[in-house]
Order: sequence, then structure tokens, then C-alpha cells
Amino acid sequence: MKISKLWDFIEVLDVKGDPEAEVTGVSYDSREVKPGHLFVCVEGFNWDGHDFAEQALQNGARVLMVQREIPVTGPGVTVIRVKDSRKAMAAVGHVFYDFPSQKLKVIGVTGTNGKTTTTYLIKSVLESAGHSVGLMGTIAIRIGDKEIPALRTTPESLDLHRLFAEMVEGGIEYAVMEVSSHSLDLDRVGYVDFDYGIFTNLTRDHLDFHGNMKNYLDAKIKLFKSTDKFNIINADDPSSDTILERIKNSPTPSVTYGIKTRADFSARDIQLDPTGVKYNLAWKGKNIPIEVRIPGIISVYNSLAAAAALLCEGISPEHVQGGLKEVEGVRGRSETIDTGKGFSVIIDYAHTPDGLENILSTIRGYAKGRIITLFGCGGNRDREKRPMMGEIAGRLSDFVIITSDNPRKEEPHQIIDEILPGVEKTGCSYICIVDRREAIEYALEMAGKDDIVVLAGKGHEIYQEFADHKVEFDERKIVAEILERMGNDQA
Repeated sequence: MKISKLWDFIEVLDVKGDPEAEVTGVSYDSREVKPGHLFVCVEGFNWDGHDFAEQALQNGARVLMVQREIPVTGPGVTVIRVKDSRKAMAAVGHVFYDFPSQKLKVIGVTGTNGKTTTTYLIKSVLESAGHSVGLMGTIAIRIGDKEIPALRTTPESLDLHRLFAEMVEGGIEYAVMEVSSHSLDLDRVGYVDFDYGIFTNLTRDHLDFHGNMKNYLDAKIKLFKSTDKFNIINADDPSSDTILERIKNSPTPSVTYGIKTRADFSARDIQLDPTGVKYNLAWKGKNIPIEVRIPGIISVYNSLAAAAALLCEGISPEHVQGGLKEVEGVRGRSETIDTGKGFSVIIDYAHTPDGLENILSTIRGYAKGRIITLFGCGGNRDREKRPMMGEIAGRLSDFVIITSDNPRKEEPHQIIDEILPGVEKTGCSYICIVDRREAIEYALEMAGKDDIVVLAGKGHEIYQEFADHKVEFDERKIVAEILERMGNDQA
């Protein structure tokens, strides 16, 4: 690619060197640079790409894109200085990979909770209708039969456009993706041509990054200003009025879904039980029976969002029904493990107050025995939610085990101390066990007939993150190992 192809897409301050230089690849990681590459120097939170420009040149970079002046050595090097290298990087990916998102139908899902499940439901329906689908989100990236572990909810912009290009090359028609508030604020989804934007809900999360709920909502709204076909908005969420008001002048139409509030797509005659949900989807005078084999009222909302988008897309009601019914669960989302010992274990990603309340309220609706809830809170994240989550756990559980989540650079004991006031004010019995594996073992050993052990916070994650390292931590494997040992002890 000649770098001159970029001039219509980026705000260039000056160019030193050959403005028609040819590049054979693009990268923002100096370790991945190969001869002939364009290296984008991005200022990150923990590092600054400008500090690695010399290493990129040593690895063969031919063009540097910078946000600030840097000393450059070496013959034949072109330096492009831009106003915002992070924003420009999205344009680089868009152009270098030949505008891939324009060749796909892109469905973006944003919100605090429900993004992952909603994307899986959409994928299932589209595939039931005979379409090829790529998926990007918190759990994994899927392109046909290929699965790539996800490093973050929404990939960095260069990676994102490269993945879109792989989808195009692989004959994929639809790209269904989770769109995080971070990605919207940090221009990771810059130059993505979204066909649909879906809003699930907005509750307290990521305030360590956004600072307040207004900024958090502002980030989410950016998605709905970049869509081409429809915006799908949860009318029951208190933020919906603000979103709809802010996008009312957009040429892209908006439709709503909900249970309590009048909406374009409504759920009626809702039935909830431990195996899932059933309801009638009311739309344009029709009543479409829906069944989803994932329990909880949140499954009604997630499936309504998916159905609304796909019915707007022209997918038949029959395929919507069949595709939603086929999904038996999503890894780490209300994932039930049958222990064979009379009690069950549920693994859920609930790491926010709303997420924890959703899962525990759902279980409270059908539990025959005790609810034993094990959870912690992440380090270096919003501290104010810690006592909130403690109160929710205490109010909706019969016994609470407070432990570690991802402590990161914080002292685990301090995090637990900040959770405790919330639990204590409910009067619920509890114990603090810092080591999460020991805590899980304690929970399984105390569980009796019909009890439900809820392991909240980790969900699909298979690691624990500490100050300077990560350790393998797959709760499915850990539960299986403990149960096996318990069986041997009883033999």
C-alpha cells in the first residue's frame, strides 16, 4: 500500500520523507514489525509506542506514524506526524486491509451486562437461517472453524480490521461483536461500518476509567451515531430516554424492546423456570412464541434484543425461534455444573452489582436449598461497588464466602475489607478466605442436598491476575479436581 492512500482519512500535521512510500504491513507493536512495515506510535496507559520507534526501525519499519516529534535515525525512513495517532491507527487498518467492514454486515452490541450472551444468540439465529457468521467478544474470536482467544472484549483497531479482512477472505457474511465502552472512547472501533447497534443496559461499571456514569453513557452513545440500518434500544433501561434523545436526528432509525415499557418489540406471558425462559414476542400485531434455554429474566432481555435486530434484518420468525432455542448456554454465563452429589455449582461472570443481583435473583426464584455465594472484587477497579456487591450477596444468599477475584496490584485483604461492610449490614453468615481455590473447596465441602454454590466473577476466565503475573485458574477444572478428591475421601 502507498501511504498516500491514507491522506483522505487522517489529519496529517507534516510528513518527513517520501509521501508515496510503499508499506507491506502495519503494526503498533515493535516486536511484530517486519521489513517494510508502517509502525504506529500510540501512547498507552502503561507504555508509549514512541519509546519503541527505534526498535521498530531496527526490525525494518519503513514508515513511522507519530503523535509527537521524535529523533529518527536511518536512511529512507518516512515519518508521518498526526494529531491523534490512536485515531489515525484505526484509519490505517481500515485502508490497509481494503475497507473490510464495508464488505460485511456488522452488528455491534454494547451495554454493561448481556453483551456476550446476546452475540451468541444472534450468531445462532443467523446460522440457523443459513448465514456464515464471525464472532468477536469477551470469550473468544470465531471465524468459521477457527477460534482465537480474546485478549480484551473489543480488539485494538489494527487487529480488528485485520480480523474483518480474514472474515471477508473466509466468505463470512455477518460479523457480530461486543463493543466495549473502552473501545468506543479509545477509537478501537474507528472506521467500522456498523449496520446495527444494540444497547442492552447501563449499570455501574468501569468508573475507574470513565470517572462517572455520564461519561460511561457518553461512550456507549458513540456506537449509535455510527450505524447504517437500525439502532436497537432497551426501553426499560433508565438510560434509554437519553440515548434516544441524543440520536433522534440520526438518519438511522431506532426501535425499542422491553418488558415493562411500551416498545416496538415486547415480551408477554413470560414464564421463568430453572431450565430457561418462555414468552410471546409481540411485534407488529404478531405473537411469536420464544423459548431460550438459559434461565433468568436477563435472558428475556438478551433474546428480545437479538430477535429485534434480526427481525429488522429480515430473518424469518421461524428462524428466530429455532436459533434462540438451539443455544443451551454460554461459557461462564449462568453455567451449571452437575456435581453428582445432590448439589449444583453455577459459574457466572457477574462482576458488577447489577450482574450479581441478576444471577442471584434468578437462582433465588427456584432454589430448593441454600444459596452459597462465593465472590470477590477486582483490584485497581471501581472501589465504590465493593460494599454494594457485598450487600447484594448478603441479601440474596444464605451464606457468603468473600475471596479474591483478580487482585492485580492491590492487597487482597484490603479489597475484602471494603466488601465486608455491605455483607455485615444484611446479617447474612459469611467467611473470608483470601485464596480463591481454598474458598471454592470450602464451598463445595459445606454444600448439602439441593444447595446451589455460585462462583461469581470469573466466568469464562481461566486465569487470576496478580500484581506482576497471571496464574492459570479455570474454575471448571478446579471444581472437578475438588469433587474427585472429595469422592476419593468418601470411598
